[in-house]
Amino acid sequence: MIMDNPFDLDPGIIYLNHAAVAPWPRRTAEAVAAFAGENRRFGAADYPRWLEVETRLCRRLARLVGAASPDDIALVKNTSEALSLIAFGLEWRPGDNVVSFAGEFPSNRLVWQAFGEQGVELRLADPASADPEAALLALCDERTRLVSISSVQYASGLRARLETVGSFCRERGILFCVDAIQSLGALPFDVETAGADFVVADGHKWMCGPEGLALFWSRPQAREQLRLLQYGWHMVEHAGDFDRSDWRPAASARRFECGSPNMLGIHALEASLSVLQEVGVEQIASQLQLRIELAIQEVDQRGFELLSPRLPERRAGILAFRVPGHDSGELHRALMQQNVICALRGGGVRFSPHWYTPLAQIHHAFEAVEAICNPS
Repeated sequence: MIMDNPFDLDPGIIYLNHAAVAPWPRRTAEAVAAFAGENRRFGAADYPRWLEVETRLCRRLARLVGAASPDDIALVKNTSEALSLIAFGLEWRPGDNVVSFAGEFPSNRLVWQAFGEQGVELRLADPASADPEAALLALCDERTRLVSISSVQYASGLRARLETVGSFCRERGILFCVDAIQSLGALPFDVETAGADFVVADGHKWMCGPEGLALFWSRPQAREQLRLLQYGWHMVEHAGDFDRSDWRPAASARRFECGSPNMLGIHALEASLSVLQEVGVEQIASQLQLRIELAIQEVDQRGFELLSPRLPERRAGILAFRVPGHDSGELHRALMQQNVICALRGGGVRFSPHWYTPLAQIHHAFEAVEAICNPS
């Protein structure tokens, strides 16, 4: 049973851009307003209660990714920061290599290319090959230190078989990093099933939270391999004991949180996740797949070119397409002018509804595409 629509989107727009920046649920906006009002009137008089919200958020995130403990989760600014903590925390040697997919979002490419001058190679497999995971793993050898891929490709929506990659890496002692930003909040996810060592994801897409706050999950044995790059009062074992002269990094993932937490973002993301978890991730995934299936039918019926996977097990919440004979950039601009909020990615228009998106809006969005491309 799905709850009433928890969003207050303007009725004049069709919002199909959750793979970029999602709107906030009503509850999230209310939580932020309440936090701001409390701060305005009382400052940090009730800071201990704020810390309770932070604890609830970490528990919700642990539940979302199937983590054994919230102690394995750090709250960082964004996916790029989390990836940088991994990349610059590892000790690289000339001849090492990182294996990934071509076409990854720049955050999961630039950070590895930064080590090219040190003799570290970035090897890229074609995600459009008949067996993407086989192509990826074929690039691994005895000098592969890490495999880093997205759970879902941001442009095409291709869903990776993470368990295949994770099992391969575990058997060979290769670290496995998953950028789960296009999964969490949209699809079931489990760190153990995936066999991941690191999982990173911003909260502002399918989790419907704010920008500026992200999840960084690390397996305890894996995070011990990372040198610390940032230091401050919050990352020590005895945080809050300001007069203590001896210190050591926290054993938990808090060692990656060097300073004061983003309390405003914490209140927002905790509220957003409370909505998603009341609906249930399985229900969200089911409803989202219903909308993607409907979108594929619209693409086929209108003779457009589908750029996203057809197989249900390969799909996520992203539907990308092209209209033959029409420039995708111009089409995107025209759709945005008509308040069909979407994105231009990978040479096509990308629609990304969420579980609550009215089915009729999917149809109306494609009617708008048809009208733009074939005006009467």
